[in-house]
Amino acid sequence: MAQDRQYYVYILTGRTGTLYVGVTNDLERRMYEHRGRLVPGFASRYHLTRLAYYEQTPDVESAIAREKQIKAWRRSKKVALIESSNPAWDDLSLEWLPDPGRAP
Repeated sequence: MAQDRQYYVYILTGRTGTLYVGVTNDLERRMYEHRGRLVPGFASRYHLTRLAYYEQTPDVESAIAREKQIKAWRRSKKVALIESSNPAWDDLSLEWLPDPGRAP
């Protein structure tokens, strides 16, 4: 039997307004990694630590497909997606990960 897991597609931003689209099965852990720059890559290099948007998917295939879809969009469409649920561009991870130094 397949393990029941939830997957997330998310968009990060930073002070410069750069956007990063990613996918994970543990959003809290992944945000901890992004905030601490524990994993080298685009988000770490550009200091993208604010969670502007996320959505949950039931399986990894749909999460990856959605990530690819969003990555292919123009910036204006990504901004519209963020602003549809987070018009103030708040860091949504602060609701459940208030201390950047706290491990999940």
